[in-house]
Amino acid sequence: MQYTYEFEVFESEGWLLAFPFDFDGGTQGEDWEDIAVMAADWLKIVVEDSLMHKYELPKATFGNELKNGGTRMIVSIETSLNSIDSVSATEAARLLGVSPSRVSHMIRDNLLEAYRDGNRTLITKASIEARLADPRKAGRPRKDVVVAKSA
Repeated sequence: MQYTYEFEVFESEGWLLAFPFDFDGGTQGEDWEDIAVMAADWLKIVVEDSLMHKYELPKATFGNELKNGGTRMIVSIETSLNSIDSVSATEAARLLGVSPSRVSHMIRDNLLEAYRDGNRTLITKASIEARLADPRKAGRPRKDVVVAKSA
């Protein structure tokens, strides 16, 4: 499905900033080409999050008043639940080297991003890659023991 929103782009401290009129948040870029790509990436992430977690997006508005003296940029992306790069829980377990039940715990603890598609649980590859880039040791974190020195 196609999603189109209006952003205001303006310069600040040597960066181009892009803020959508219908959402909180925004992004930045080094030049006009970069800010166009960054705004499209930002919008894709927001829309895919709404699809995964089943919340409604705000209605797009156009011709908004420029708040920062910038320029209007129309950003349009095409995405769907099927375009989100994701794998099954079983495949996630294999990629992470853990059991499927551990994957369930990681989802519960918000260590992996998952969503339901019908009766299937899918895990985003981005969250798997983030987890692999930040490996944690097995077991509980060790509490450092402070030993008091006698005088």
